Amino acid sequence: MTTPTRPIPIVDLRGAYKYHYTDELETAAVNNVDVRIEPGEFVAVMGPSGSGKSTLLNLIGMIDDLSKGEYRFHGQEVTRLGRRARARLRKGNIGFIFQSFNLIDELTAAENIELPLLYLDQPRAARKAKVATALAELEMTHRANHYPRQLSGGQQQRIAIARAIVIEPKLILADEPTGNLDSENSALVMQQLNRLHRRGSTIVMVTHSPEDAAQAERVIELFDGQVLVREREYLAQ
Repeated sequence: MTTPTRPIPIVDLRGAYKYHYTDELETAAVNNVDVRIEPGEFVAVMGPSGSGKSTLLNLIGMIDDLSKGEYRFHGQEVTRLGRRARARLRKGNIGFIFQSFNLIDELTAAENIELPLLYLDQPRAARKAKVATALAELEMTHRANHYPRQLSGGQQQRIAIARAIVIEPKLILADEPTGNLDSENSALVMQQLNRLHRRGSTIVMVTHSPEDAAQAERVIELFDGQVLVREREYLAQ
């Protein structure tokens, strides 16, 4: 009888360190952290301010470089890639959702969603079709030609989610996605994330909210850059 093959993890981070420097101090924002995230998981990252949550998310998203350690993204070694190669890998495989939405004020909702497809040099017809699908998915078709200033905070975050999913990424990274929203819009955003998860999306969400974290499959808790709690252990034996 053959042993079932384990799936290739989306994120396989081992012995990760990220140092920040001042003239007098070296601080480990992430300190010897191991993280393995399987395809289709929904993982929450929690911890007090300054615990390294956003730094860890930036390492997973290939925005920051590791100071030390190893990182494989869906089986591909990332650590030795140059900045341009990492950028190419990131923009085709990772969707980002930010607390402050990060929409471009001069672009309409549809144009904001289309932007990552432009970076991927996709044909115009394909771009328009994918934008229309993303708008419909987030129930924002009626706001396609509105500018960010014409949208509520909840509507802006839904456009930001549409922008994140339009490339059909392997991984969605959400940094405090409900942090600037009231309770009603927070609930709507979490409903959207849960719907994406049920469809098979892999999601890593940084949050201060125990209520939001409770909707994830597991929680990674950080303190002073180190992992305190991991509900399940995924590292190879």
